[in-house]
Amino acid sequence: MENSKSRRKFLKTMIAAPAIATLGTTPFLLNAATPKGTFSHKFKTSLNVYSFNSLLRDGKIDLFDILDFCAEQNFDAVDPTGYYFPGYPEVPSDDFMRKFKKQAFLLGLDISGTGVRNNFTVPDSAARNADIVVIKKWIEAAAKMGIPNVRIFGGKSDHDGYSRDQVFEWMAKDVKECCDYGKKYGVIIAIQNHNDFFKTADDVHRIFKMVDSEWLGLNLDIGSYRQSDPYKEIKETLKYAVTWQVKENIYVEGKVEPTDLVKLLKIIKKGGYRGYLPIETLGAGDPYKKVPVMLEKMRDAMTKI
Repeated sequence: MENSKSRRKFLKTMIAAPAIATLGTTPFLLNAATPKGTFSHKFKTSLNVYSFNSLLRDGKIDLFDILDFCAEQNFDAVDPTGYYFPGYPEVPSDDFMRKFKKQAFLLGLDISGTGVRNNFTVPDSAARNADIVVIKKWIEAAAKMGIPNVRIFGGKSDHDGYSRDQVFEWMAKDVKECCDYGKKYGVIIAIQNHNDFFKTADDVHRIFKMVDSEWLGLNLDIGSYRQSDPYKEIKETLKYAVTWQVKENIYVEGKVEPTDLVKLLKIIKKGGYRGYLPIETLGAGDPYKKVPVMLEKMRDAMTKI
């Protein structure tokens, strides 16, 4: 009888453990009573499909070609933005999503994230509501494909006649509605600092404080902190990160410099981040050549931290 009780206690402990480990991937979501630093860092490589934007837009390749490429390069995951799926802004057919999810699985790839276009800086509430409808559809699509987060933007409208304070107010409300919907489907809303409305770490802090949702995370774009020291701002907002855009270049005091990947990964490691680090190559050049070079640099940097 005693052995039976002990076994039940052990099984209960094991059942609870995965939930705790999952929370460890996103420090800002942790309960205040959970000790920080309980888990070490864990990095997984992913490809942000924007790296192949021109080839995809021109119809020279499709998402299944991207899956093959990611498998050839031994990425851990792929991050395809919604507008590379057929029919965007509508979600693809269930049949297409099933095929894409199955093929990724058979190739040993996770689908680390997806995203949509939206603009929550426009004063027109009808336009913002239309974007919310699109985001909700993609939340449902993400859930069907087993995708953990949907990337959204703040926006880039001039919002003439309205102050930034007013924009923050309606934006927080709109983002909160998306987060509440994401909660129903188990999909995190990953808002991106994109050097548009969100230019600084202070902007990011402000929207997270105003939305105040456990279902809001940050898609931390290292190339979009351009006002001061980007490494400092990355460090300040790392606690919100649930996914990334790791780019070849970074802006230091407004000037373009090659990303110091070792310095960056040391910062991320110290922050205890566990999860995907999608890389994104930009500018001219063949992505079939550029992406493997950057991936090799990432892997090399991982050995030096």
